[in-house]
Amino acid sequence: MTPLRVLVADDQEIVRTGLAMILGAQPDIEVVATAVDGQDAVEQARALRPDVCLLDIRMPRLNGIEATRALAGPEVADPMAVVVVTTFDLDEYVYGALLAGAKGFLLKDSGAQLLAHAVRAAADGGSLVAPTVTTRMLKSFAGRDVPPQPTSPLTEREEQVLVAVARGLTNHEVAAELYISLSTVKTHLGALMAKLGVRNRVELALWAYQTRRLD
Repeated sequence: MTPLRVLVADDQEIVRTGLAMILGAQPDIEVVATAVDGQDAVEQARALRPDVCLLDIRMPRLNGIEATRALAGPEVADPMAVVVVTTFDLDEYVYGALLAGAKGFLLKDSGAQLLAHAVRAAADGGSLVAPTVTTRMLKSFAGRDVPPQPTSPLTEREEQVLVAVARGLTNHEVAAELYISLSTVKTHLGALMAKLGVRNRVELALWAYQTRRLD
């Protein structure tokens, strides 16, 4: 199996080296480049086209959110998979990263297993947000008005995919659980996002919780 090609960007050498070592120790992941700041990350990523870019938030020249937008934002014709990693658990960073196009948001103390899982999920077209961040985001919506229902009702299969995604399953895990193909999962995800007017899996999860699809 061809290993996932990853770029790691952090302005602190010890952190950059540590993240690269953690990921490089995984049998299915290869760190193909490291970058010292956001601009360096964007330039190397565009040249190398890694499967996943792992970006710090606070970096000189171009911060992680700006770099994410340059690589994966709404205006990018061929967006890359980006996972943002930071020391700072701030809502403005979480929302900023996700709106910029990031497929994952982790804290640097999340551990090797979760870090590798986030990279694999992003490469697979999924997303992973640190559990503590996700819990807080979901709780922040508790008690708010129920969001508008889609103009076109969700199908039974779309409901199943929605709940599975809200539980944190990757595309491959959804496919295995529901006995459907990976391409079918992706088709249902596209339809769900279009019907609900959301941009990513975290927003799908929030909608599922708001409408009491999950407890």
